[in-house]
Amino acid sequence: MEGAQFSGCPANFARNFIRSRLKLPLFFTLSKLMKEESQSKTSLEFSKGVEVTIFFLYTIYMIKKGECGTPGLGSIRSAYFVGIKGTGMCALAELMHNRGIAVSGSDIDEVFYTDEILRELGIPFHESFDASHIENPDLVIHSAAYSFQTNVEMAEVQRRGIPVCKFSDAVGAYSADFDSTGITGVHGKTSTTALAGTLLKGTGIPAQVLVGSAVRGFGSSKFADRSTLKLGDKYFVAETCEYQRNFLSFHPKRIILTSVESDHVDCFPRYEDIRDAFLEYGRLLPHDGEFIYCADDTGASEVALALKKEKPGIKLVPYGFSAPGDYRIESYQVHNERIKIQIGLFPFELTIRIPGKHTALNAAAAIALVSLFVRKEFGDENNDGWNDERREGVRKALEGFSGSKRRSEILGEASGILFLDDYGHHPTEIKTTLNGFKEFYPSRRIVISFMSHTYSRTTALFDDFASSFAKADIAFFHKIYSSAREVYNGGISGRALYEKVREIKGESVFYTEEPNEGFDLLRNLLRPGDLFITMGAGNNWTLGKKLFYFFRDGGLR
Repeated sequence: MEGAQFSGCPANFARNFIRSRLKLPLFFTLSKLMKEESQSKTSLEFSKGVEVTIFFLYTIYMIKKGECGTPGLGSIRSAYFVGIKGTGMCALAELMHNRGIAVSGSDIDEVFYTDEILRELGIPFHESFDASHIENPDLVIHSAAYSFQTNVEMAEVQRRGIPVCKFSDAVGAYSADFDSTGITGVHGKTSTTALAGTLLKGTGIPAQVLVGSAVRGFGSSKFADRSTLKLGDKYFVAETCEYQRNFLSFHPKRIILTSVESDHVDCFPRYEDIRDAFLEYGRLLPHDGEFIYCADDTGASEVALALKKEKPGIKLVPYGFSAPGDYRIESYQVHNERIKIQIGLFPFELTIRIPGKHTALNAAAAIALVSLFVRKEFGDENNDGWNDERREGVRKALEGFSGSKRRSEILGEASGILFLDDYGHHPTEIKTTLNGFKEFYPSRRIVISFMSHTYSRTTALFDDFASSFAKADIAFFHKIYSSAREVYNGGISGRALYEKVREIKGESVFYTEEPNEGFDLLRNLLRPGDLFITMGAGNNWTLGKKLFYFFRDGGLR
């Protein structure tokens, strides 16, 4: 930390000031311009300074005109979602629908699990894109997959001058209406948010939760897997993403930071860039805000200490194996495919059915957050708010937690083979997850299908990827699952990663360009007692499902 320099962008600073002052439609107009300016690699510092000055003066003018007020969604009566079937988009649509906002939208005609959720809620949606679908909504919200240039509805919105924002800005505006908590980090933010929601439910905290994946137990008996949980309207807890600094639209009163290391190298070329983005997020906290961070993670600790220097009033809340205080993990054991932990605040052992030390850390973070809410709701200066009933609620909630979609998700067991799917797509996630599986299932042979995500990440972290599969007994690799934001330049490929891993592991490594091309080889290779896992942010999960159904049906497919 000594001598570390943290950069800040004047345009981002101005944007955050304006964000807190202007009403929603005007803020979205200005913020788009500010964000484009702050991300421009060719603009000069002089032009940034001029722009910042102009926008500050314009903000003061708008204050005098009375065009200022809540930056939230209080004035919105109707909203149209372009890409409404996406997990996050459907979840936000549900939250807004529950607040009495007239919600509608559109998407492609492919069937997703969210189709049934939208129909259950009575939210109308088109299964195509057409300019005629756009009526007169107060606001149009679009997923990152669609733009003015590529979508006819978005083009119509632009032509008519209808207020429009992307998903992350809409979540940010929504958060302004509540006592909000943002959960972020390079790894673990989805699972931590899911765990937090589970514990909030177990302790009776009046909160609503938004997760970037469907969580088992969040929904009704008919739709058990949901990305939203509504327990009340006092607090809002949401997973917030660092990519392109999307979390800077959020209005946090407290933040959980799980981890900081190099990732998303297309927008954070150096470690310092992504570290500074998390610090910039921390600066959005009020002067007496709460910053919960993993003491075991070097990057998270670095950001926490830097933030405390800048804002001495911030309350730092560390958790982890090396953390001092109430949220220290004092013991960790694995027994009968369960992890058992003891955390300083709790006088008894806690049991979780999801493998890995990273799961213990995520649980400690969730407990730290819920403890702050318990104190606010039930405690006082002499009482932390915990009683036997609430502690028992935490114990039962953790023991019943069965994870979220694509996070160590168990598809099922067939012919003695256990099938899982996991979203891990960063070397640290791969290592940590495989270590957890080997610890959890010591007698099982681990067979993995891995599909790397984005050429830029694979290239930047190539050697780290290659060394991540030590705990896999057999590994299958496939082409890189590219992002719409990049084009292959003839460099690193999925085959190159396979060849590098084969140098390390020998003949237990295989390659098929498309995941499902490995089906025939795998159906003959897998045997009772194996654990087969599809891992990555690509579409190789289809291979896992195909194999599971094959063995479940007695090898008839």
